[in-house]
Amino acid sequence: MSAVKASREKTRPSLFWLLAAIVVPLVGWFAKIRIRGAEKLPREGAYVLAPNHHSEIDPLITAVATWRMGRAPRFMAKESLFRIPVLGHAMRATGMIPVSRTGRGSTGAPQAMQQATELVENQRGVIVYPEGTLTRDPDFWPMRGKSGAVRLALAGDIPLIPVAHWGEQAFMPRYGRLRPFPPRRPVTVLVGDPVDLSDLHGREHEKGVLAEASDRLMNAIADLLGEIRGEEPPAERWNPSDHGQSETGRI
Repeated sequence: MSAVKASREKTRPSLFWLLAAIVVPLVGWFAKIRIRGAEKLPREGAYVLAPNHHSEIDPLITAVATWRMGRAPRFMAKESLFRIPVLGHAMRATGMIPVSRTGRGSTGAPQAMQQATELVENQRGVIVYPEGTLTRDPDFWPMRGKSGAVRLALAGDIPLIPVAHWGEQAFMPRYGRLRPFPPRRPVTVLVGDPVDLSDLHGREHEKGVLAEASDRLMNAIADLLGEIRGEEPPAERWNPSDHGQSETGRI
């Protein structure tokens, strides 16, 4: 990856500097991250970054990649975590976004609007895993997406950036143990063009619109992952409910 210009939020002193001093070298022991398409992540302003999710270490890889691309990595997190002493303070100080479990269905729209407004006003980005949990697809392809990422992007007319990464399974298999040796296993991160939702903006309350937006996003992520892997992704996304699996997850 060629050098990219850091945003104002990264160059301004913050708690992220301390976190980066700890996390970046730690992740660097396990992974040699190669980033492609970094120029597609906006240098300033709001964005929603939507990655695939196939390993428990994914958030650390995505955070380091986002930091290296010039932006401060912020995630959506369960509201209950913000009530934990010290951790909650650190999450609030770094601008993480709380999400309520009750923020679904008809109550999800107001929550998304409030969150989107805050992102735009503060010119911040957020990382949202659209699958909500680790993929259950047997071959690690992205499965059916939930509406959290697209709902947020549509509510604030915010760029929705798909991203795929691959390689973590070599040292942190899904539901497996971390393998520290050998160090610096290659991981590729590929950032895609923003997903075009222009024809859906303002139509979030119409039947099928969120599902259509989610399908576009998951197809874009699957195509990026297929490019990294040199394989053709399946035409249909894995649906856990079709295989008797739970769909419980973060968002």
